[in-house]
Amino acid sequence: MRTLRYSINVTLDGCCHHDAGLPPDDESMRYWTEEMERADALVFGRVTYEMMESAWRRPASGEWPGWMGGAEVAFAEAIDGARKYVVSATLDKVDWNAELLEGDVGTAVQRLKEEPGEDLWVGGVRLPLALADRGLIDEYEFVVHPVLAGSGPTLLSGLRARIELEPVARREFGSGAVAVRYRPRVTRA
Repeated sequence: MRTLRYSINVTLDGCCHHDAGLPPDDESMRYWTEEMERADALVFGRVTYEMMESAWRRPASGEWPGWMGGAEVAFAEAIDGARKYVVSATLDKVDWNAELLEGDVGTAVQRLKEEPGEDLWVGGVRLPLALADRGLIDEYEFVVHPVLAGSGPTLLSGLRARIELEPVARREFGSGAVAVRYRPRVTRA
């Protein structure tokens, strides 16, 4: 069975808005590129899909914008070429190597997990909450930024039940950010 990993940048006070943390640097871009490359496919809600597509889809010219350095280009190539699944009640079609997931989100994602292959990766805010509530997330990966945002959407706000986690890995960045990875704790009867 494929592992579903939820990864997101988050501030110390739990804000997960994409502009709330530290600006990306080469080290963090390399890290996220490696994460994209580890996944067989990405699972997005509509908002995250549209945001990522607008930022990281290869332009029609085939040339990446001049503002991108080597680390950004590597990330852009990894995410641009990745297989994507999109959960949306409002989109009729998608492209950018993507397919709409139809029907109940839990059932659709469970089917993806049961297909042969390697890891699945989910990002965003609302879709991961729905998947966590259904017990479908196998790993949680948070890149915690040394920032107090003070406002904005917070991580997994509205979770219906407590999920206990056990640490799996940790990595510190030169910026002071820390990547921590957890798995749900298995409770024994």
